[in-house]
Amino acid sequence: MAVSLQSVLELTVPGLGYELVDVELAPNGVVRIFIDKPGGITVEDCATVSNHLQRLFEVENIGYERLEVSSPGLDRVLKTPADFERFAGQMVRAKLRLPLPDKRKRVLGKLIGFEDGRVVIEADGERLSLEMTQIDKVRLEPQF
Repeated sequence: MAVSLQSVLELTVPGLGYELVDVELAPNGVVRIFIDKPGGITVEDCATVSNHLQRLFEVENIGYERLEVSSPGLDRVLKTPADFERFAGQMVRAKLRLPLPDKRKRVLGKLIGFEDGRVVIEADGERLSLEMTQIDKVRLEPQF
């Protein structure tokens, strides 16, 4: 991801009153931005952020084909230590870069939190303490 795009988003989105959850750059020039706020995201929130960013990208000369702004959804991705603390107690699905000693690369369990610089998940009665570098992606696992 272009450093300039990331830095522009990290400065701008929180200034508008939203959390920048994730940014995806698709090969066809689509920029997807996922935002959140307490109480959830509405269509109007997405329109507000999209309109602001379109004008800002023009001023900053950031090229893109299409801009998509949306909520992170019920299965939002967790990336930061703050995310792991905020969603402690929730069920998560983790995809690992390297397998665990038992050969698993995917873990479904309860997020305990972020302790000593590691993500802690309780899965199958076992407490796993994972370094951030071991993790490819962690998503909330919606419970219905």
